[in-house]
Amino acid sequence: MAGEVYFDNNATTRVLPEVAEAMLPFLTEFYGNPSSIHRFGSQVGQKIADARAQVAALIGAADPIEVIFTSSGTEGDNAAIRGMLEARPDKRHIVTTQVEHSAVLGLCQHLEKKGYRVTWLGVDENGALDLEELRAALSEDTAVVSIMWANNETGVVFPIEQIGSIVRARGIPFHVDAVQTAGKLPLQVKDLPVDLVTISAHKFYAPKGIGALYVRRGITFSPFMIGGHQERNRRAGTENVAAIIGMGKAAEIALGRLAEDALRIGKLRDLLETLLLESCPGSRVNGKGQDRLPNTSNISFRYLEGESMLVLLDQQGICASTGSACTAGSAEPSHVLRAMKVPADWLQGAVRFSLSRFSTEEEVRYVNQMVPAIVQRLHGLSALGKLGQQERSQPDPGSSSTVGIRG
Repeated sequence: MAGEVYFDNNATTRVLPEVAEAMLPFLTEFYGNPSSIHRFGSQVGQKIADARAQVAALIGAADPIEVIFTSSGTEGDNAAIRGMLEARPDKRHIVTTQVEHSAVLGLCQHLEKKGYRVTWLGVDENGALDLEELRAALSEDTAVVSIMWANNETGVVFPIEQIGSIVRARGIPFHVDAVQTAGKLPLQVKDLPVDLVTISAHKFYAPKGIGALYVRRGITFSPFMIGGHQERNRRAGTENVAAIIGMGKAAEIALGRLAEDALRIGKLRDLLETLLLESCPGSRVNGKGQDRLPNTSNISFRYLEGESMLVLLDQQGICASTGSACTAGSAEPSHVLRAMKVPADWLQGAVRFSLSRFSTEEEVRYVNQMVPAIVQRLHGLSALGKLGQQERSQPDPGSSSTVGIRG
């Protein structure tokens, strides 16, 4: 088929035309600073308030003022965790999981070096948490619990309501990274035992460089960005107005299409898995036994390298990934799959296909048409490589060990 098959939507999504159209006036006509007192600035401030309400509606917040605009999911995660630690300086313990996005994983590793104690909760072979392990990890010294809503590599969804109930019973702040969840699953944070929630706009068809952090009213929160009085003194810095408007518009559209998109995209995801498992016998779906995001499929091809597959897929116009875009280029196997104890012969050959509302059945069938040939080719190259190694290990006819021997 002509064109490009983009199945890497967990890395980023296409900006909707309606979103780009909503943003354009704030790059050209309405360029005032929203903090200015004059009407040219205040009219922009009102539009930001409208966008805040749209984002609050998407995640089901009780009040738009609980939404703080950030530059990204990474900033939101950092602001949430650091904010809880700074507000509770006498507590030095953090609880998180081994399968978090690098925004949380890297921060907690950094904090460990600074003297904080971190409990890293494990997962089973399906990617599920042991809630009793969580319960046992909590202590009087725990400052914050940070657990993702849905995994960015496998799509496995964690039982946030159950987790939150356990954490809240101990009076501990609970942060949730919902970057992959917002715009894909219904969220009603006001009805859940969660205190801080991170989302990112470019995962639901808005521009990069804009995100939001939900902070439940009443939670003591120390700002991460210090300076001006923006965002009610909770995040300093002149607002990225056009991107905020775009995020609000995308949130409004996503909210109206949640059920429709989840049903249609989920069927395409299931079709992709069915076809690939049939056409590629040495394949498996990681996390298949768990509740997963409707758009995400992580498939391992036995004895192969995912990076090699991506190169050959790209030559056929197919965009996929081996995991998080934030860890692309790393030679290390996925920390998520290692935590799931995926066997070594399946570990390196994982490819993540993440679909969107633009994905079609034709694209799914095209991917299935291309992948088996790529798998066969890589297996052939692997066999040739092993044969070459065997030949190199044979005695050299010209070496001293064979002198005098005739055929």
